[in-house]
Amino acid sequence: MRARVLLTALLAGPALGLGPGVAALAGTPGRVVPVKIGVLNDRSGVYAEISGEGSVVAARMAVEDFRAQDHGLSVEVVSGDHQNKPAVGASLARAWYDREGVDAIFDVPTSSVALAVHEVTREKNKVFVDSGAGTADLTGPDCSPNTVHWTFDTVALANGTGGAMVKRGGDTWFFVTADYAFGEAVQRDTTALIERRGGRVLGAVKTPFPAFDFAPALRQAQGSGAKVIGLANAGGDTIGAVREAARLRVAEGGQALAGLLIFSSDIHALTPRVAQGLVLTEPFYWDLNDNTRAFSDRFARLAGGKKPTAAQAGVYAGVLHYLKAVEALGSAADGDKVVARMKEIPTDDPLFGKGTIRADGRKIHDMYLFEVKKPAESKGEWDLYRTLATIPGREAFRPLDQGGCPLVLKAAQAEGPRP
Repeated sequence: MRARVLLTALLAGPALGLGPGVAALAGTPGRVVPVKIGVLNDRSGVYAEISGEGSVVAARMAVEDFRAQDHGLSVEVVSGDHQNKPAVGASLARAWYDREGVDAIFDVPTSSVALAVHEVTREKNKVFVDSGAGTADLTGPDCSPNTVHWTFDTVALANGTGGAMVKRGGDTWFFVTADYAFGEAVQRDTTALIERRGGRVLGAVKTPFPAFDFAPALRQAQGSGAKVIGLANAGGDTIGAVREAARLRVAEGGQALAGLLIFSSDIHALTPRVAQGLVLTEPFYWDLNDNTRAFSDRFARLAGGKKPTAAQAGVYAGVLHYLKAVEALGSAADGDKVVARMKEIPTDDPLFGKGTIRADGRKIHDMYLFEVKKPAESKGEWDLYRTLATIPGREAFRPLDQGGCPLVLKAAQAEGPRP
């Protein structure tokens, strides 16, 4: 299923500030640069609420707020469903690039699909701005000059939630892990953090993706005696696991549940009654500040009353920054050059604030440690979190020199030895 909309006029409503760094469009006066954006995600499965149509709404809002027509751009947005299958995602990406003139793909939850789209994008010299997938491998040894990883990754999740749980005394863990790239990556990165801080992993069990019965895995986790049961999954799988943990009275047995990738849409579906006390890490929450609240109110009017998730917010911010780079270049044709310009221009948007994109393609911004409110503390349907801590971006994400990205070595060699 694909929806198309040509965005050359503004909808009603105030535009949000775009920040500095937008250069004048190169070329002759009156020239219009065509840009085609594809939003590729899960529109029908376990991640549909995390991204889905909401990410398309966010992309449209970004084009409107950028005032594309005023900046000499004519932007078209198309969307597609990758069905959480790498082969489907790669095939759609290839068709979009080869036959439909798509210049950049955004979102792409499901790490295995993201890695497949990442490779096709490099091959075709286009642009991939990932918002929905978690694997830090996108900016590791297989990093690409054509990919930006915008919103979060498995290292930041491990540093946030994993670090908080160990600090609270949760030094023994058992993982319930989705059997695909994201689950494996977040278990790997959280295990590394636990062991660095003197903790131990007592075991793990893999569950099918998607999974429909978490009772056997959770009973095994209970039997391990681990202080923390880490849920290395996301979306509908996380919702199912948390509900089953409540039914099995995991918390009453003295074990803590750690959701390593939780979105506000998951907590909304679970309700604070079921999820209260759950500690989690996100880079965005609709109620962080005046800018996030203003955006989220507008988003909700276009999305059936739903507040945006971090993945949807990442699509919005990523599209804004991408369009700044295209305008500065006067063309969307050369993906390598567009991403290079995205790295040169400081990032600045209403949802994530000021930041940077590193040589490895990792977007750097603050992350937040949240705790789900108790029902008595919640003042409304979407009043879900209280903030425990702000984690500066330089502490949340993997250090630049530790990911093994060849682009980092290349950049260091280009700079030459320091005096």
